[in-house]
Amino acid sequence: MHPGDHTVSGRFGAAILAPEGLRLTGAERRFFADANPFGFILFARNLETPEQIRALTAALRDSVGREAPIFIDQEGGRVQRLRPPLATDWLPPLDDVALFGEQAPQAMRLRALITAAELRGYGIDGNCAPMLDVARPETHAFLRNRCYGDSAERVAEIGIAVAQGLMQGGVLPVIKHLPGHGLARLDSHRDLPRISAPRDELDKVDFEAFRPFHSLPLGMTAHLVFEGLCDRPATIDPGMIRLIREEIGFSGFLMTDDISMEALSGSVAERGAAALAAGCDCVLHCNGEMSEMVALMRAAGEMSDAAQARAEAALAARGPAPQVDIAALKAEREALLPGRR
Repeated sequence: MHPGDHTVSGRFGAAILAPEGLRLTGAERRFFADANPFGFILFARNLETPEQIRALTAALRDSVGREAPIFIDQEGGRVQRLRPPLATDWLPPLDDVALFGEQAPQAMRLRALITAAELRGYGIDGNCAPMLDVARPETHAFLRNRCYGDSAERVAEIGIAVAQGLMQGGVLPVIKHLPGHGLARLDSHRDLPRISAPRDELDKVDFEAFRPFHSLPLGMTAHLVFEGLCDRPATIDPGMIRLIREEIGFSGFLMTDDISMEALSGSVAERGAAALAAGCDCVLHCNGEMSEMVALMRAAGEMSDAAQARAEAALAARGPAPQVDIAALKAEREALLPGRR
């Protein structure tokens, strides 16, 4: 598909794209209308005031003529695009889990429900969380305090609570980073991590943390090489996508991590085409650079039949936004702190 050649087929373009600034330009409106991406993602550069954010999310959906999902990274801690006064400022997940101890699952469910309420108030209905990577002492600092724990069991316990809170609040969770990023000693935004751990450790820890989430609607890949299993980053390796599907058992819609991250080589269009050929359902492109998006959509085209079916199933899982009392939820959460119960 070339922008301008889009036909009305009901088929989504195989990408999630991002606007460059606070408001859509005329060129962006026309391009998004032609490309018909599955959805959109927002970053701090797109967020200024409540009114502006609501206008932007409405304009994005208007450009494609449907209730396209709009995603964000609102993990809490260092990775949260909305900050005060637009949204609650949270501790890094690992610190918050430690603070609440045995009450952490309930505290993190409430945190996710509060986050969902804040997001839906702006027209955002997808959050790239829970992050199910298992922390190790050597985990790179870009990732470590974003984790929920240092065992597959703890990570799954907290991740289930986070996913429940988001879905209760009408926000689609995106599990990440399949099949597991916790052993990375490099930041994949800048370098390509290579994992040399034995297969049995990966199965028992990193891959195991994702298995309880096999039926969730959306997931995101990792840009890292598992030496001994593949010779390319998991995002573009057919064998690793097959492992995610068949051995971890993830049956939902699978998007790439940001395709413009420096862990990958080649042009953005080449990376996107490789990810789709490997079996990803769509390509996530985050920097809002128009020339890259045009080239990417030429390479990506429309979704496959299987990807379209998984996309539609994910959208069907998107619930309404309930009326919640955020102050009351915060008070309920605070009461879970040790010494407050």
